[in-house]
Amino acid sequence: MSDSSPTRSALRDGWLLAAGTLTVVRWPSPVRVDRRSAGAAMLLAPLAVLPIGLAAALVVWLGDLVDAPPLAVGLLTTGVLALASRGLHLDGLSDVADSLTASHDRERSLEVMKGGTAGPAGAATLVVVLGLQAACVAALVGTGAAPLVVGGLVCLSRAALSICCASGVPPARDSGLAISFAGTVPRVAAAVTWVLLALTGVGLALAADLPWWRGLVLAGALLLGTLAVLERCLRRHGGVTGDCFGAAIEIALTAGLIAASVP
Repeated sequence: MSDSSPTRSALRDGWLLAAGTLTVVRWPSPVRVDRRSAGAAMLLAPLAVLPIGLAAALVVWLGDLVDAPPLAVGLLTTGVLALASRGLHLDGLSDVADSLTASHDRERSLEVMKGGTAGPAGAATLVVVLGLQAACVAALVGTGAAPLVVGGLVCLSRAALSICCASGVPPARDSGLAISFAGTVPRVAAAVTWVLLALTGVGLALAADLPWWRGLVLAGALLLGTLAVLERCLRRHGGVTGDCFGAAIEIALTAGLIAASVP
């Protein structure tokens, strides 16, 4: 009984922290931000971004309803996603791309990533990733379950945070956003999150009238996208940063959309 109130408080603060950080929607500030509520925020991220997932699904549904050009629907969807997340993840993706191409030296890479100005590699990465996302959404338009699949993948891609913030994953710096979140998610909780993600993927596949195993492919694509970014950041930077979190989300979403759009 004595632990129930602190647990509820951590979950409430975690929800407010996740929703306030990951969406443009205005929420009340958390009462307390500590490592417990930070870990809860990372686990609740897929649910906290439901408004963004619904917004993306609405764009796809309306585009299909008025018979808009599929590519236009895809581009509008990526634009809505960028606005709804304040471009936070795209900024992280750009900074990580620049840091990984700037130098083999860890300190130089971290310095470039901290700079915040998009260089050639960052700009090119944004063009490729956003182009792939738009093209994949366009390929899904008209399939009936496209709004559900796109909106669902938007939410599920945020589960990347549970891996990037899993216990044992160190921060790359002794300051910055990652200090508050790195290592806050127990490995068991992260594993359970991805089991639930796989089951949700199966549900999305069945709703889209696809074989159930396609849902596992979706979950696998999301996981591989996340691990690819995490591995590169750990190898080059020695840990994770807030930019790594954003890059992992964007790459996971792109991988999931590619897997969903392949016939």
